[in-house]
Amino acid sequence: MVNENKRENGLNSGSCASYHKEKRLGIDRRTNNKSRLKYLLFNGRRVSSRREDDGGRAIIFDRYHQNLFLAITTILILSILDAVLTLIVIQRGATELNPVMAYFLEHGTPTFIVAKYVLTSIGVLILLIFKNVFLNKIKIYTHSLFPCVILVFMAVIAWELFLIFWVQ
Repeated sequence: MVNENKRENGLNSGSCASYHKEKRLGIDRRTNNKSRLKYLLFNGRRVSSRREDDGGRAIIFDRYHQNLFLAITTILILSILDAVLTLIVIQRGATELNPVMAYFLEHGTPTFIVAKYVLTSIGVLILLIFKNVFLNKIKIYTHSLFPCVILVFMAVIAWELFLIFWVQ
């Protein structure tokens, strides 16, 4: 009698999916993993992973915390400020030591600034996509690198300001 009740409820069948599949109507919403534009434009749905098993995996969300937006904006602004200050220091007789940026500098000032912005944006985008990944070798989450990048840019800008105002 107990086994018959389990079979009627679908609990003793080959899988629970066969029982639930009979009750579903239409297309399974989980088969479409693409983010929908409406969620990206109008508040989105996911801010963090739902399961503990998802920790450390690269999961793309459609909503982010305001602090992360502030960090990204700060990095991009500091990148442009670094490019402008680099150009000023170079006008005063310095040379660009970064071979990639030196290549773009040879093609003109606008190319240098755009390349600096684009390369920084790509780096920030990569950090954003993998922000929840735990880096085992250095024992931190990738999102912890945003403040580190800001500090590095601030140190570079402080050095450039020192070269501009105190070194003749």
